[in-house]
Amino acid sequence: MFRFITSLCDFLIPRECPSCGRKLLPDEIIICPPCFSSIKPATITRLNFEYKRKLSKEGIISGIFAPFVFEKDKALQHLIHSVKYERRFQNGFYLGRLTGESGRSVFQQWNIEIIVPVPLHRLRKAERGYNQSEYIAKGISKSTSIPVERNSIKRKRFTATQTKMNIVERKQNIHDAFEVKNSRSIEGKTILLVDDVMTTGSTMAECGKVLLENGAVKVYAASAGIAG
Repeated sequence: MFRFITSLCDFLIPRECPSCGRKLLPDEIIICPPCFSSIKPATITRLNFEYKRKLSKEGIISGIFAPFVFEKDKALQHLIHSVKYERRFQNGFYLGRLTGESGRSVFQQWNIEIIVPVPLHRLRKAERGYNQSEYIAKGISKSTSIPVERNSIKRKRFTATQTKMNIVERKQNIHDAFEVKNSRSIEGKTILLVDDVMTTGSTMAECGKVLLENGAVKVYAASAGIAG
């Protein structure tokens, strides 16, 4: 019955792979198998290397996790962009499910108590209509049963897009951009910060700093992709 309903929906509104644009078959979910298989997994070695290079010295983020390596103009970028710019919310939830499934044992080891998505500024959210990181966070929550806390932190200052900035520019751009809205929701908690992609780690570190300053015990970070 599920296959019949999917086939009918695909006939009326064909689903396409967000990377190559090919029409998806009824048993293909979100992205076609060839494009999915082209996405590079993030190994433990790679994650440890990126953590030491980007975040360990600051002592704010206690560890990072991502299931995939983010590569420019490749399938994962196309999939993430479909969430951010094409309102394909289910793709964000799908990425979150994959992140939660592959990271479940890591999150258990870290004793994660709540998931906090990195917030958008209210103007950016009004322009886009939603925060893509919330959908990824919801997907992780579905896979792990860890609750999402959406209203504990906010972006108090509008920041320019960081796509073409280097690490120094990113740190300057994001400095003092966040504040805690509800300290009681994070006091004494071990938190998993969630964003779509971790590039330099500047955003995660700035968010983590205000969470720790307001009573969080530890802050870890997760994203769908880790960039080099």
